[in-house]
Amino acid sequence: MGELSEGDILRRILSRTGRAAAAILGPGDDAAVVAAPSGAVVATTDTLVHGPDFRLAWTSGHDLGWKAAAVNLADVAAMGARPTALLVALAMPEGTRISFVEALADGLREACDALAPGCAVVGGDLTVSDVLTVAVTALGDLEGRAPVTRSGARPGDVVAVAGELGHADAGLAVLFGRFRDADGTPLPVDDAVLRPGDLAALAAQLRPAPPVGLGPFAALAGATAMMDVSDGLALDAGRMADASRASIDFASAALGEDPARALAGGEDHALLATFPDAELPTGFRAVGRVIERGPAAVLVDGAPYEGRAGWDPYRDWDAAAG
Repeated sequence: MGELSEGDILRRILSRTGRAAAAILGPGDDAAVVAAPSGAVVATTDTLVHGPDFRLAWTSGHDLGWKAAAVNLADVAAMGARPTALLVALAMPEGTRISFVEALADGLREACDALAPGCAVVGGDLTVSDVLTVAVTALGDLEGRAPVTRSGARPGDVVAVAGELGHADAGLAVLFGRFRDADGTPLPVDDAVLRPGDLAALAAQLRPAPPVGLGPFAALAGATAMMDVSDGLALDAGRMADASRASIDFASAALGEDPARALAGGEDHALLATFPDAELPTGFRAVGRVIERGPAAVLVDGAPYEGRAGWDPYRDWDAAAG
């Protein structure tokens, strides 16, 4: 990177990221112009920092670009909106190889193409840093609908999920459990020594595929509340319960083979939603009920949830950096 100019790097990135269908004016000026037919813009941002959020020994440039896009697309979808554009800021050490940056750009484009067709990078920023950092801002269009917030869940609503639960956490366990040396230094992943289940878990962690298209679908189906499950089902459900002034009671039998991991594991980027009746839209499955607010925000089979809370970047920083 230190041998190229900013303009050279930008040209290499933007030649690979595609064009957003909603872009009236794309990269090249001080700012992009993106159409918002509904008159409202959904905006969200997420930052991935080397160390607490990813390790270069474990992730490729392509996977990093894919994940950076996917986690933001999921947040837009969780509002019931259709993602329209991404703004990407890269802070990179001078020694970063341009081939890594090109692969990252490919990952951004391919994630958008797969998860939110028509969405693409419309601009961003480049700077030098000792720590590799990828910050993405995603924009979305509500298409005339009201946003689906966390605060609309009401007692009697069905609690439903679209997407997988616990798989990304299982992938993280594979990385920390099998690909570190005695001092805790990350080692490159060797796919040849992994079982199919481990490979699938790693894919869920490194290349999440949230059900982005189901966000607007849920809104059209009457979802009363919705959010992206990024920090663990129990922790995020607690946030929804608090915002809605209600409690959420999960049925452990509906949470798969490992309910504890489904409740505590982070980075699944599934969609958690509530609906006023049991006829759920395709892609969602019932996992519990909204009940009147009680002493506990989250319950499992009627009892207060007392397991691992989920991912908190401040509380869990030492564990992530270990």
